[in-house]
Amino acid sequence: MFNTMGHGIQPADLGFFSTLAGAASLSAAARELGVTLPAVSKRLAQMEARLGVLLVNRSTRRMGLTPEGELTLEHARRILADIDGLGELLGLSKATPQGLLRVNATLGFGRSHVAPLVSRFVRRNPQVQVQLQLSVSPPAPTEDLYDVCVRFGAPPDSRVVARNLGANRRLLCAAPAYLARHGMPRVPHDLTAHNCIGIRQGEEAYGVWRLTPAKGKGRGARPEAVKTRGSLTTNDGEIAVKWALDGHGIVMRAEWDVQHHLRSGRLVQVLPQYATPDADIYAVYPQRHQTSARVRSFVDFLAQAFTQQGPGA
Repeated sequence: MFNTMGHGIQPADLGFFSTLAGAASLSAAARELGVTLPAVSKRLAQMEARLGVLLVNRSTRRMGLTPEGELTLEHARRILADIDGLGELLGLSKATPQGLLRVNATLGFGRSHVAPLVSRFVRRNPQVQVQLQLSVSPPAPTEDLYDVCVRFGAPPDSRVVARNLGANRRLLCAAPAYLARHGMPRVPHDLTAHNCIGIRQGEEAYGVWRLTPAKGKGRGARPEAVKTRGSLTTNDGEIAVKWALDGHGIVMRAEWDVQHHLRSGRLVQVLPQYATPDADIYAVYPQRHQTSARVRSFVDFLAQAFTQQGPGA
């Protein structure tokens, strides 16, 4: 049973616990905070005593948060972000972007395109600390886990800001060797006789490819839904592209991820006369972050970079 030392959480606890939770261990947190390990352990114990709950599991080498610790971290970061936002609204913060920026992106696109831009951004803005988290699917727009999410397609939620960063198409493609063996599809239904490489991502119906005649797109043309099949499936788009390069079958992938292979001839576009659902690149962030200098600066930086870079660059 904990002894009570004061009542509840104290304002100074928020920044301390946010830094602590972002570190791999108590000793790493001590180095980041510039204090000794015993000092960090003592302060954490005092914080837990005031709250009456354990926040950190100490049973393993690597520090892990308890469910109560996860809840505390979620609210601490939200409160700290609100404080930063208030300062910016009142004009009390420096014009220079600064502070913690939590960014989410999808696995393949995040690794190939977002991570290099984060590197360039922090080099230009040394007072910003970026935490980049990659995930198979974008988090729900209502979750307050990230400051900016880079995703394909606008979210169906008006409570967030969604800024279009760049046009993006999904393309069907395959290696020349595969097409030489199995033939080039001429109409969408031909795909049912081909080995189609599956990617399980997002909330879209798995294995269903929707194609619309490109000439009829936007004129009321109805997309044709094709139920595909294949011997290979993954949740990583980069792996799926590599399988296509190895000649295993046809893949549907974002233009940004395959354009350089199409230019080199290692992949050939399949059914180019048909269009697939758009997958434009968006930066999504809560409305309250519109006044955040670091969020605005990062999103502007992404928009400029994607415009200059273009697919396959």
